[in-house]
Amino acid sequence: MRTLLLLSAALMLLTPEGGPAARADEPPAASVAFVSRDRVVRNALALMNAGQFQKAEALLEKADRPGDAATLRARTEAREILRRTRIEYSLDAPGLLAKVRRSVPDATAEEVERWARDSGARYRVIDGRKLYFRREPQNIFLFCAEARERRARAGRAPAEPQWKLTDHLQAIVAEAERTGQAEVHPVRHRITFTLTMQPNLPGVKTGSLVRVWLPYPQEYRQQREVRLIRATPEPRVIAPNAIDGKQVGGAPQRTIYMEQRVTDPGQPLKFEEVFAYTCYAYYPRLEAAKAQPLPADWGRAYLEERLPHIAFTPELRRQAAAIVRGETNPLTRALRIFRWVSTHIKWNAEDEYGTIPSFARKGFAAGRGDCGVQATVFVTLCRLAGIPARWQSGLEIKPTPTWGMHDWAEIYVAPWGWLPVDVSYGVQPSSDPRIADFYCGHQDSYRTIFNLDWGRELVPPKSSLRSEPADFQRGEIEVDGRNLYFDQWDYSIAVECDPGPSPR
Repeated sequence: MRTLLLLSAALMLLTPEGGPAARADEPPAASVAFVSRDRVVRNALALMNAGQFQKAEALLEKADRPGDAATLRARTEAREILRRTRIEYSLDAPGLLAKVRRSVPDATAEEVERWARDSGARYRVIDGRKLYFRREPQNIFLFCAEARERRARAGRAPAEPQWKLTDHLQAIVAEAERTGQAEVHPVRHRITFTLTMQPNLPGVKTGSLVRVWLPYPQEYRQQREVRLIRATPEPRVIAPNAIDGKQVGGAPQRTIYMEQRVTDPGQPLKFEEVFAYTCYAYYPRLEAAKAQPLPADWGRAYLEERLPHIAFTPELRRQAAAIVRGETNPLTRALRIFRWVSTHIKWNAEDEYGTIPSFARKGFAAGRGDCGVQATVFVTLCRLAGIPARWQSGLEIKPTPTWGMHDWAEIYVAPWGWLPVDVSYGVQPSSDPRIADFYCGHQDSYRTIFNLDWGRELVPPKSSLRSEPADFQRGEIEVDGRNLYFDQWDYSIAVECDPGPSPR
């Protein structure tokens, strides 16, 4: 195996409003269509937002071929955004009713329509058809009490986990205070990650080159002893570990890269890795009285906009000012923002990130978002309040019935340095402030850290539009230079934890 150090390529992209170019060392983590100034692309996306998908597709199809590669790429990716959005919103009313009836067998069409309306269930009108978000009724059961009650009466409510998060947090706090250590309560993890390309895909033929990038853990502070146990096929490249600093270097999105030639297009093609690492809980002793101003030479690192996702809109500027209300202590400011986002930006099942023009704009306007959208609202408000903040992501693998992809944030507060903040977990139900505010500055023992940034170039570079332009937790596939989207492959993760039972 060999390692490769890759520097991000410069991306000089303009905002749709004609604002300043994005910094070369901070790629936008979004399709170039969302930051293109090409009139055809902007008009097509406007038509899409108005529900006129066929007109948008026709506009892109009939437009004269552009003379420059950047515009051609933006138009190509705009067509792909339309296609991906159709996948996200592909559930009609009868389909939604059928899915609700898996949990509430006697639900009527009228009840489901009311529950969808009362819960703010996500839908789009596409070319005259009302189509719901494909992951509904997940949000219906999150935000409609009547739907939850009917599900419970039907005996279909999810079982309460026997493993309690607050018990784990109490054990962390007790051990940290007893030992005086910040990194405590280690848990060893072993993860088997399998990605399977579906058979009989259009354009895939005997001899086609399949390129695959799988996520791989970082060695980062409380995450240690990372080792690859096995991988099939043999990896061509294991990306270097990220290098922390004013800007993250190395491979901020760490990967294992594999290649395979197709021998039979009618058979699935499997790629697998097994890795292990130890995750420590992180519990530094934080006291507002000990917080210090930023170092004099800090500059503007992690304090600026990063369009399109971290956007300093007038509304977000006003909200940041209202939250901190003249408070100057950076730790107290961060805690206020943490509590505000925890209260006001509720978790919901979210669209695929590649179809979202701006995480912060969407999450703030809707008052909802998944963990990555919530984290980006938090990061944006922190930067507006003068607190350096950035993205981190990977997996949450607590000993409960499920594991999941997960995103959170980090803030920089002297003298402690970078501190983890998870607004998705938010304020915990406890009268003990050490537990209630645990996730503002601390982290549990059940994480996998793949990414110290978003939207960074993979190792080696991927030429086509990523299925996930921002995050990297499921992997990416290219066949003969063409991206395969999430509907063309499957992935699975098996987790073993010691101590603690294995999630299923």
